[in-house]
Amino acid sequence: MSLLANTLYLLLFFSSSVLHVAQGSSRGSLGRKNGATTFPPSLLGDDGICASSVVIHGYKCQELQVTTADGYILSVQRIPEGRSGNGNNQTKQPVILQHGILVDGAQWLLNGPEQNLPLILADNGFDVWISNTRGTRFSRRHTSLDPSSKAYWDWSWDELASYDVPAVVEYVSSQTGQKPHYVGHSLGTLTVLASFSEGKLVNQLKSAALLSPIAYLSHLTTQLLDVAAKFYLDEFIRIFGISEFVPKGIPVQAFLKLVCTHRGVDCYDLLPVITGKNCCLNSSTIELLLKNAPQSTASKNLVHLAQTIRSGVLAKYNYVRPDYNFMHYGEASPPVYNLSNIPHDLPLFLSYGARDALSDVVDVQTLLDSLKSHDADKLSVQFIKDYAHLDFVMGVNAKDVVYNAVISFFNRQFN
Repeated sequence: MSLLANTLYLLLFFSSSVLHVAQGSSRGSLGRKNGATTFPPSLLGDDGICASSVVIHGYKCQELQVTTADGYILSVQRIPEGRSGNGNNQTKQPVILQHGILVDGAQWLLNGPEQNLPLILADNGFDVWISNTRGTRFSRRHTSLDPSSKAYWDWSWDELASYDVPAVVEYVSSQTGQKPHYVGHSLGTLTVLASFSEGKLVNQLKSAALLSPIAYLSHLTTQLLDVAAKFYLDEFIRIFGISEFVPKGIPVQAFLKLVCTHRGVDCYDLLPVITGKNCCLNSSTIELLLKNAPQSTASKNLVHLAQTIRSGVLAKYNYVRPDYNFMHYGEASPPVYNLSNIPHDLPLFLSYGARDALSDVVDVQTLLDSLKSHDADKLSVQFIKDYAHLDFVMGVNAKDVVYNAVISFFNRQFN
């Protein structure tokens, strides 16, 4: 039996099995309303990130919206000052925080206020702006498209680099009259690097701090994602015609079961399997994380990441058919993002960990090789031997290990 036939058979089998279980008990599961995903409000705080995660700690917080050039309406939270109300907002340096995939801006706020990067930055005199990617729970609006439509989900990280990040940067700049700093984690690093490589944002951002940087993905040490990307993901999405990838939905749960049957894939404890063995998360943080994530993304976005894993090349989305690529790009193959085009005098801070299964040490070294002509005084690199993927945003000791270094880096930028 061919791989495709096996895949189809197993997916249908597991899908029907999971569907049977779900019909027997829907308690605590995600629902659907008019074709869109609905989340249990008691878990996710439908009043917004400000109310659920910032104001309760005594900080001011504003819920804002930013509309991208292609019509997506993004949720943005602004924390204009520290808990003590330190200083004039007009003189504060703005900082944008951009989360990774399958989460939203709440990922930065799962610990106590003394351990959360946004609140630490605010207490250190920064004007903090938290961005939420299209398709996440508070960014599911569009000027003309409905989230239940396939057209709404027709995007990959190309569009995040071309539209989402620039829209937020331009909005923050217009509101503050200053060039903001940028902090990205995981996919939030890839999108800004892609933008930089095409000459975007290089004159609009003061600097960028890249935590657990993702660019090249050829050396993933997470067997589950490697197998999914190399053998199954594209077929799964094609067979089921899925445009919105809902991690807790029935088809995706069936897909996960399929991948877990593959030899060598350990699905006993998925968090370390996917992210690497995090050293410094406490149990309450993990509990909050699992209540808030994973969230939806575009299936096309995951396929694009899978293409990057398989090819070892950082390029735009591949439509596979040369005529489709030509229609989108004017050439038969998708254009490559050349990271060596990033201006050598753009201040960059990179922090990565030895245990990270997604931002692997070898892949980060490939990224650093592409930056080898960078001005030595404009590139700061931090290596943390005990850290895995989530320690950078949720580690109980991240303030001492990472965030103080980020703040020092920001404070050194005077231009």
